[in-house]
Amino acid sequence: MDYRKLRDMVSHRVTFEFDSGAKIVGYVGSCVPPSGPVQMLVLSKVQILDGAETVLAKYEELPLVPNNLIGFSITEGPL
Repeated sequence: MDYRKLRDMVSHRVTFEFDSGAKIVGYVGSCVPPSGPVQMLVLSKVQILDGAETVLAKYEELPLVPNNLIGFSITEGPL
């Protein structure tokens, strides 16, 4: 995927869809780093929806890593 295309979406309302049916919808405010492949976005007026389109949460601003998740693991035990 060409993550640089995300730069063309600044100021646009964008929907990010996940394999579970969940979605993150918001306006792209900025991209990091300033050039090359995008590693992080800052979204505004964000809604997180489940697979049934129910709004689970709303945020004025949300940082998002738009890249494909390849795994997760425990880094440290419980607090």
